[in-house]
Parts: sequence; C-alpha cells; structure tokens
Amino acid sequence: MGGIILALLVILAVLVITTLAKTIKIIPQARVGIVERFGKFQSKRDPGLNAVIPFVDKVRYMIDMREQVVAFAPQPVITEDNLTVSIDTVIYFQVNDPVAATYEIANYIQAVEQLTMTTLRNIVGGMTLEETLTSREQINSGLSIVLDEATGRWGIKVKRVEIKSIDPPMSIKDAMEKQMRADRDKRAAILTAEGQRQSAILSAEGNKQSAILNAEGQRESQILAAQADREAAILRAQGEGQAIQTVFQAIHDGRPDQSLLAYQYLQMMPKIAEGDANKVWIVPSEIGKALEGLGSTMNSLKGIPDDVEGPLKRVDMGSAEPTLDLEKSSSAAAAVEEALAEAKQAEAPNRPAPAQPAQPVQPTEPTPPPAEPTV
Repeated sequence: MGGIILALLVILAVLVITTLAKTIKIIPQARVGIVERFGKFQSKRDPGLNAVIPFVDKVRYMIDMREQVVAFAPQPVITEDNLTVSIDTVIYFQVNDPVAATYEIANYIQAVEQLTMTTLRNIVGGMTLEETLTSREQINSGLSIVLDEATGRWGIKVKRVEIKSIDPPMSIKDAMEKQMRADRDKRAAILTAEGQRQSAILSAEGNKQSAILNAEGQRESQILAAQADREAAILRAQGEGQAIQTVFQAIHDGRPDQSLLAYQYLQMMPKIAEGDANKVWIVPSEIGKALEGLGSTMNSLKGIPDDVEGPLKRVDMGSAEPTLDLEKSSSAAAAVEEALAEAKQAEAPNRPAPAQPAQPVQPTEPTPPPAEPTV
C-alpha cells in the first residue's frame, strides 16, 4: 500500500512540474513571443516572465526585434552596354511588426534578397559600365526606396542598402588597367614636360640676370678704373710739375759757374762707360773745354758766368704736396654714384628712375708750373 502512494506522489509531482513549465514562459530582451491557441494567433508577449494556459497556448515564434545585417551572395547583372558585372549587396533592416513578419510572409529574409536582386537588375540595366562603377550612391538610394515601399506591409523597415563590390569581367579589368596606365603615363609625361619647361625658363632667367649683373659689374669696374687712371694721371702731372720746380729752384739756389759744370761732366764719365756691350764711347764736344775750365779759368763756356754776384733770389714754388681739386673730385664721385644707380635701375626695371641724369666727368688739368724767373 505504501508503494502505491509513493508512485502516485511521484506522478503528481511530475504533473505539477510539467504544468508549471507549460505555464511559465520567459521571453528574452529585444525579442517578442508569438502565442497561438489551438493553432491560431492569440497574442504577442513582451520580454520578461509570461504565463500562458498550459496545453492550450503555445509560444510558436520568437521574433528578433534588433536591427539585422544580411549579406547576399554576388549576383550577375547586365549593364546597358551588354556587359555582365557581379554585384555584392548588404541589407540593414529591422522588424517593426512581429505579427506581420510572422504571418504576412513565410521567409522575409529570402523575400528581401530576391527583391533586392530584381530591383538591382532594373537599376543597373539602365546604366553603362562606367556609370555603374561611379554611381554607387545612386544605386543605393534607388534600392532603399523600392525595398522600403515593398517591405512595409511585411512589418519590416529597410534601414540601409550598401553595394559591397562591383566586379566587371577580367577582359574589362585588363582594358581598364591599360587605360589607367596610359592616363598615368600621359600625366607623368605632361608633368615631366612642365618641369623641363619651368627648368628652362628658370635657367634662361638666371642666365639673363647673370649677364646683366656681369655687364653692370664690368661697367662699374671700367668706371672706377677710369676714375682711378684719371686721378693717377693728375697726381703724376702734379708730381712732375713739383719735381721740375724743385730742380729749377735747386739750380738757382746753387748759383752754377764753370767749375760746377766741369765737375758735373766728370761725374757723368763713369755712367757713360757702364754696360758690357759698350765698345764705343760718345764723348760730348764740351768735355774738352770743361776739363780745361777745371784747371784754368782762361776759357769759359758760353752762357755760364765765371763768377756769380748779387743777392740770392729764391723762386716761390708753392706747396710741395700735390693738390687735387676737391670740388671736381666730389663731382666725379657723384658721377660714379649716379652710374651705380643707373646700373641698379637696369637690374630692377620696376624701380623709379633717378631724379637727374649723370653729369659727364671732366678731367682735372694739372697745375702749370710757375714761370721761369730771370737770373
């Protein structure tokens, strides 16, 4: 009797546990449960703990309410210019109405895939290959509009459609690569030619500037050299004038007579004999008379007095230092400065011209020696 009671208790416990399992249903987050009663839609249950009538109600479907991503396999599509391309698409969608997604269509993912392919063929069929490769945004927009209108009654909202890849045939790829290579070679040749052109222009500009600067440097050098020669000639002339005046003054200060002249002739004799190639001596005709005048005062040379009498009279030779006309030197320096300014003006044509043209440089004449005094 005790065994029968124990068996009944076990059966009752199993029945209670089974009833509780059939009654309590847990719906996960972001999902909706579709409950059917005797095979007919009864209600939809939200996430959490839900109770249903055991053995009568049944949670038939669990609909995921999150946004889903589905990548479809590449599909061949013919373009307007009769070229077959392979296109991969990615669909982003979300279930808005779980009841419509369950009972309005059997497999909404397959339906979205087929609708995407047919719509894609319609859109790409009106485009050339080049337009297809460069119009991804236009294709995406057309697909989104058509899919959104068609899937609304299925309780599905298409969020976004993306073209993952567009693969043309291998022959078209080779032709495109050759075209791209030709375009790049063309651009490279154009850039090389432009570089050579710019280089030639810059080289010509540099040669022009160099020639201008060389010419200006030569002109300035010639101007300065001419100015230096002029100043040197002036100084040499003044020095020669001062030397003549000094010699002339020394002769007058020394009061020359016959004895002095004879002594000067004797001093010139060794100089006449200088040099290894001197085989013949040219003796002045006055040397005999000079030698005679050295030992005797009986004879005398014409023009030379025997005795010099009277007071010493000095000749005013002026300053012994060579003088330059400062005013003329200043005008010459100003002329050089104006010539340099003209050279800079020729180098930069946009600069303003000088106020006045350069004045010609007048050479300074040496100071004439004073008149020879009368002895």
